[in-house]
Amino acid sequence: MIPLKDNIPSRTFPFVNISLIILNIVVFFYEVSLGPYLEHFIFYFGVIPHKFIFLLSRDTFSPVATFMPLFTSLFLHGGWLHLLGNMLYLWIFGDNVEDVLGHARYLIFYLLCGIGAGMTHIITQPVSQVPTIGASGAIAGIMGAYFILFPRARVVTLVPIFFFIQFIEIPAFFFLAFWFIMQLFSGTFAGSSSFSGGIAFWAHIGGFGCGMLLLLFFKRQRKVRYYR
Repeated sequence: MIPLKDNIPSRTFPFVNISLIILNIVVFFYEVSLGPYLEHFIFYFGVIPHKFIFLLSRDTFSPVATFMPLFTSLFLHGGWLHLLGNMLYLWIFGDNVEDVLGHARYLIFYLLCGIGAGMTHIITQPVSQVPTIGASGAIAGIMGAYFILFPRARVVTLVPIFFFIQFIEIPAFFFLAFWFIMQLFSGTFAGSSSFSGGIAFWAHIGGFGCGMLLLLFFKRQRKVRYYR
């Protein structure tokens, strides 16, 4: 299933959400320009659980070297499909969450969800030496918040059925619940690494959970709109 749009217009211009999308695209173009140096760049700025735990346990502890990848990895992507897929989800669900939280709160919320997703991946895969990159953990947090805020919204979704393509309006509650269940199922049964096909499922699960939890502290007291 590929989401195309929701039916909730923003009351404010989502300049933080759009800025995040632009920043991710700009950084990706920078990645492309690195050529043979890209692998070193990814290993330095991506989240590597084994490296994180090693740096955390050293006597000469460096907060910058240890925690920096939890931020920088959120703006790196492994390819065009990875980037475009993440930006599509951020475009659809991010503007309404920013509308509810406010611009500054939304930015902090986004980063904290990404950090929570990265920490979940580290905790569940402590011996992994594979760098994890991508905005999907932070975006999963946005989706977790959307799940709570707009359960009755409707998401226009492209659904391939055999040789036919259908456009179906699905309630956000069911779309996001199905997405989360698929992440949970995949993370549980993908094997001991939980890193199947280059996807860190537990980072998605952790991000989604962080989004729902952090919403309790970040949500402003304002009426949420529901659309049928």
